Amino acid sequence: MWLLVAFSIVVLIQLFFYLFLFGKFSFGNIKTPKRRLVPISLVICAKNEEENLKQFLPFIAEQNHSNFEIVLVNDTSTDMTLEVMHEFKSNFEKLPNITKIIVLDLKKHQNKGKKHALSQGIEATNNPYLLLTDADCKPISKEWIISMSSYFIDKKTIVLGYGSYQKIKNSFLNKIIRFETLLTAIQYFSYAKAKIPYMGVGRNIAYHKNEFKKVDGFKKHSHIASGDDDLFIAAVATKSNTTICFEKNSFTESIPSKSFNKWFQQKRRHISTATHYKKYHQFLLGLYFLSQLLFWALAIVLLLSKINLEFTLLLIAIRFIAWYLSIINSANKLDETDLLIFAPLLEISLICTQLCIFIVNLLQPKKKW
Repeated sequence: MWLLVAFSIVVLIQLFFYLFLFGKFSFGNIKTPKRRLVPISLVICAKNEEENLKQFLPFIAEQNHSNFEIVLVNDTSTDMTLEVMHEFKSNFEKLPNITKIIVLDLKKHQNKGKKHALSQGIEATNNPYLLLTDADCKPISKEWIISMSSYFIDKKTIVLGYGSYQKIKNSFLNKIIRFETLLTAIQYFSYAKAKIPYMGVGRNIAYHKNEFKKVDGFKKHSHIASGDDDLFIAAVATKSNTTICFEKNSFTESIPSKSFNKWFQQKRRHISTATHYKKYHQFLLGLYFLSQLLFWALAIVLLLSKINLEFTLLLIAIRFIAWYLSIINSANKLDETDLLIFAPLLEISLICTQLCIFIVNLLQPKKKW
């Protein structure tokens, strides 16, 4: 009997997340603002990214915005990254939509990690608003910059965007990666709409330069390798200065890992920063994961034992209806609808992976990334 009571509580917790908290994004909306030509600086750091820069920088140059500069930071690369940057500057700086292209070259003695490179790039900018992305990303439309920057209204100084991953046919790993990205976006968009923002993604994020200066950049968490996006947002975001942008024109697309081990290690690094979140964020995020894990574990046990089978099936059905409604609406907004048919299998796979990451991080904490 106690198993059924525990399962009922778990389902209620899941309903809280999917219908109330995540529902703020899944079922809510944001009025699209009028297009504004905000003076903005695009900052991209690259370390050994010559091929990605060759492929993606031209998409940046094609942006329909007449007042933006580009700051490229070569983070102690050993390939031709710097040469590609200079070639791009030479070929595209005279375009009427680009006010300036700045190339910074960090030498080997300046090899202090991405946060240092980003800080150098931000320091070199000339505009009050900043838009950040990664070297392996491309904007999916020519309206990316203007879409993101138009949300700097009503005293909003932080704009959280969506960074999608390239779709690869017949790849289950690709579906897991994109499903995890979808769930993460649902969470940080929902928390922002609930006025308790806790993170964004460095692949697509914008903020006023003053926000960076207020907290002295990444100084408070400079000893942590990652966190230039989530820990920074956790430090500067408030209930009034943060908004979200999920117009499809505002998305970026990145190249996903094709190796499970590489993605697993990446997720280990990302999850490790969660211990530095605010306590109530840690509680809510932990409660959500625990409720997911317990839902599947208790559902399987109750179904196999056939304890009060009809009531158990009713609870499972209620949870899945709420879950699918939330996932469907969010997937439609973020253009990830091809994942819906595999969603239950992807959820189980992701829960198992996250549990493995938690255990591995606990037993073998990484001191260097």
